[in-house]
Amino acid sequence: MAIQETKVDPFTLEIVKDSLLAIGDEMFIALAKTSMSPIIYEVLDYASGLTDSKGQLLTQGNGVTGFIGMLSFMVKQSLEKYGDENKLKPGDIIIVNDPYGGGGSHLSDVGLVMPIFYEEEIIAFSANKAHWTEVGGKDPGSFTNDSRDIFQEGLQFPSVKLFDGGVLNEGLVEIIRANVRFPDLSLGDMWAQVAALKTGERRVQETCEKYGKDVILSAIDSHLNHGGIISRQELAKLPKGTFSAEGFVETDGIGNGPFPIKVEVTITEKDFICDFRGSSPQVPGPVNCSFTGLASAVRTIFLAVTNPDQDVNDGVFRPLKIVVDEGSIMSAQRPAPTSNYFETMLACTDLIWKALAPHIPHRLAAAHLLSVCSVTLSGRHQDTNEPFLIVEPSVGGWGGADGQDGASGQFCILDGETYNVPVEVAETRYGVMLDEYSLRMDGTGAGEYIGGKGVIRSYRALTDGQEATITYGRNKHRLWGIDGGMEGSVNKFYIHKETGEIDGPYGVYSRYELKKNDVLKLMTATGGGYGNPLNRPAKQVARDVKNEYYTVEEAKVFFGVEVDPITFDYKELAARN
Repeated sequence: MAIQETKVDPFTLEIVKDSLLAIGDEMFIALAKTSMSPIIYEVLDYASGLTDSKGQLLTQGNGVTGFIGMLSFMVKQSLEKYGDENKLKPGDIIIVNDPYGGGGSHLSDVGLVMPIFYEEEIIAFSANKAHWTEVGGKDPGSFTNDSRDIFQEGLQFPSVKLFDGGVLNEGLVEIIRANVRFPDLSLGDMWAQVAALKTGERRVQETCEKYGKDVILSAIDSHLNHGGIISRQELAKLPKGTFSAEGFVETDGIGNGPFPIKVEVTITEKDFICDFRGSSPQVPGPVNCSFTGLASAVRTIFLAVTNPDQDVNDGVFRPLKIVVDEGSIMSAQRPAPTSNYFETMLACTDLIWKALAPHIPHRLAAAHLLSVCSVTLSGRHQDTNEPFLIVEPSVGGWGGADGQDGASGQFCILDGETYNVPVEVAETRYGVMLDEYSLRMDGTGAGEYIGGKGVIRSYRALTDGQEATITYGRNKHRLWGIDGGMEGSVNKFYIHKETGEIDGPYGVYSRYELKKNDVLKLMTATGGGYGNPLNRPAKQVARDVKNEYYTVEEAKVFFGVEVDPITFDYKELAARN
């Protein structure tokens, strides 16, 4: 007698899929609630989620958009190293930050991977990736802008077992403790990651108990296939053809550059192909990006142009193909330094953005700040004399878009849903005072829809001997506008010394020494404008002047509107007609 195959009804599949998404969310919250470092629990510089038994991403909770897809690369590298299931057992946890393989970013971003067993079979993996305050290396914070090779940047974890069958590798923990400047923070964050993994393991096993293994596997296949279907439906709505753009990475941090990069984006009914061949080879300084980092950058912009609201899983990216030269600045090989990989990663995102923006204005705006604008500030606290370390990205302006002004004071696309360390936390925990945190009114980014404003954030050193390492990319070339919109500004910083001297502007600087009452003044870019500024409604221009976005003179020159500085009454000039 033939055995009839049992089919799972679509309602159950949907319920199980939502259960998996909820598990990813719970893992994400568990990590934040138990971490030790502000860069995790305040900034949210981490990601967590689940993959299937082959390493295909099922769900990912993100603070940092630039980590999209990196979890699956971490799991696949671990599977490659440990081969079949006989080398993996319940209770194993693998630690990885290898930039050239599964890690994909820089050494500071440490990933943990845990196989989840049910009925003696790997049913899934839980994984997370978080920015540790320290992994050693030559500079505080473990990422710098003048390293010459990967060995200067900190400890490397090439997919090794932190737990073997539930037994902690004490020797590895001691190596970490001896090589980082803030062991309590780094190891505390490690244990938070472990807690999040075990939360995922427990919840997946509970779901298997409730619905059965076969239902879970059917739901996983359905979830991945649905992602692919939705992406191809959205792909069909995009203009077809080949679109190209050229750009550059301004500097490698040690005096070289700019480095040319380029892309050809080919969109067909079935594929979204990004060809980066012909871009610069890998470079001496630490702006090199690995293929894994490039893949995450491309995935981010792919989501932006297809379906930003889509739940992220590997099925979503089935139409995506990436072509790149090995050993290039965006597919670097060992031992190239990768500390500031994010600057090249952003430049690659910008290439696709720039190539497609004129053709899909409903999805892509003019250029945004185009840099993580990272700040590493170390020294001693004025009250306790204890060492402190600030590691954070900076917010800036996004470009104007079809139908809306650009957003002000937002992180770059690859930082995503992250946050600054609040002023109150910074002044309590660190040896600084925040003199200013305001929008930057620099008169750029004019358009029918204006670019969002960058910010000014000023740190006053409260002790001698503090050191600032700043990586403000895109500090030489202004941000591009669209369809007649004017350019935005650049990212830069100054040092206002206690003596009254002003030093700067700078974009990239390593270990600038600050004395007590020196002020580090950070200034991020205003985004590019969209559309002809003369088409901006005069009433809105008057409101812009009232809000101090533009001066009376700028309103006249850029927008053709004369505004009374007292009453804010306005009249249109002949230039608008």
